[in-house]
Amino acid sequence: MLSADEVAKLVSEVSERVITRVGSRSLAETLDETLWWEQERLRGQDPTDEETLADKQFYADVHRQMQHATPLEQRRLLVQIVDRYTHEIAGNFSPTVYKFAAKVAPPMLSALLTGLSPRRLFGREAIPRLDQHVIIEGETANLETLRERGTLIVTPTHSSNLDSLLIGFAVHELGLPPLTYGAGLSLFRNPIVGKFMHNLGAYTVDRRKRDPLYKRTLKAFTAVSLEFGQDNLFFPGGSRSRSGAIERGLKKGLLGCSVSAYRNNLMRGKPNPDIYVVPCTISYPLVLEASTLIEDWLAEVGKSRYIIVDDEFSRWERWLDFLRGIFALDLKIHIRFGQALDPFGNPVDAQGNSLDPKGRQISARGYLQVNGEVVEDPARDAEYTRELEQRILTEFSRQNVIHPTHVLAFACFELLRRAQPGVDLYRLLSSIGSGRSEQSLALPEVEEEIEALLEQLEQRSAAGQIRLSSVITEAITNDDVAVLLRAALRSFGTYHPKPVVERRGVRLHVCDAKLLFYYRNRLDGYGLRDAPALASFASPGGARHV
Repeated sequence: MLSADEVAKLVSEVSERVITRVGSRSLAETLDETLWWEQERLRGQDPTDEETLADKQFYADVHRQMQHATPLEQRRLLVQIVDRYTHEIAGNFSPTVYKFAAKVAPPMLSALLTGLSPRRLFGREAIPRLDQHVIIEGETANLETLRERGTLIVTPTHSSNLDSLLIGFAVHELGLPPLTYGAGLSLFRNPIVGKFMHNLGAYTVDRRKRDPLYKRTLKAFTAVSLEFGQDNLFFPGGSRSRSGAIERGLKKGLLGCSVSAYRNNLMRGKPNPDIYVVPCTISYPLVLEASTLIEDWLAEVGKSRYIIVDDEFSRWERWLDFLRGIFALDLKIHIRFGQALDPFGNPVDAQGNSLDPKGRQISARGYLQVNGEVVEDPARDAEYTRELEQRILTEFSRQNVIHPTHVLAFACFELLRRAQPGVDLYRLLSSIGSGRSEQSLALPEVEEEIEALLEQLEQRSAAGQIRLSSVITEAITNDDVAVLLRAALRSFGTYHPKPVVERRGVRLHVCDAKLLFYYRNRLDGYGLRDAPALASFASPGGARHV
């Protein structure tokens, strides 16, 4: 991680870069735009909050000074705003806190997750280790070598606010230095982890801020940190997946920093200029915030709220209930690292050399050269970022680990959907219902559907298109659907307030239709059982008609 002096230099470089790109002609326009966006944001905030009061006072002063400001004074005001944004974003990494957290966090979590039972506290029963429940796998062998050759950007799927904590644990277990990453305010407000976030390499991302100047500052901060050699963690999908599916499109703003940082490294003659993008999937059998996330997706197909601040992650008791359930049932969370890529989407070998589709070494530098000189070309670089996006999405699909909960949810949902052809999503979910109106399925019918689904999953797994958890592999190997059903039903009955699916005699009852749909969606996009794609549910005729 960067030293305090290096952080100060980074902040200064970010401010200078953002101000330079604004240009003198648009100073007044940029100031007006920032004031409008920030005043709009502050109208919806708690008027007694100290941070809100300070922001209101700051922007009132800026507005007052703008009235008769000269271009030089306008530039000074803009510098103040950008500096304020930059210092707000910047983390405050502490090596001491990081070493302490890395040492005590895994056993602390293990103790908390098992409920601190007296038998375990007094040594009569061993406390399970966190690394027994978080499986780190995939193409990890070359990460240390790549980091020595350049700078890493780890780009995971995003399902839960636990993701960044688990990636931090995985990176530490692999013997790599900590990553810096942008974390939403909900993480900093969590009573368990909030106080540690700044000191563990995180910088603040306030998604309530819609000001384009703030977004430019955030992007510049990310690019400059890469140029300073700081390994980064990006969630390229942006916010957490509301639907439960893996990402099918990425935010290319921050992703494009890989190209710009590499270009700037080359132009400045920096040693070890390479940037390596490492796609990664995080696969949960259960998701902590699933109920809130799917509700948000269903409300205008995820467009009703962009920021969720009141989900399960903000309530520590739900946080611990979830993780205790993971331990109690010996469930596994899979963190799987995929093929490392250069900023243009080409795979790289163990030594960090870029490879063409036939596996031959190519020069990454050549992508940015014109007549032998490295040059800036925004349109060209944007196209490179689109190609990188597609390769990351391919890796997400390939490295997606499927759990029994996903298989059971997919099978049940598809059986219920086929029974009501032509019914849109909301009517279907309403008809499945809960409580007295909940629907049930005959166990033999579900088992038959799962058998057909497993046959297709086995084929796709053999082709390297998807990954299967050990329980699913066992069910396929032994031709034993019962083992998968037992695991899925136990998982569905352990954390959520009511079971997603519950067995009663020879029938399976759906107790929560929305969560059934959420867990079903982890298998979306693989062409299984001729099921419609998630995108069709989100179409005007598929999801909005109630």
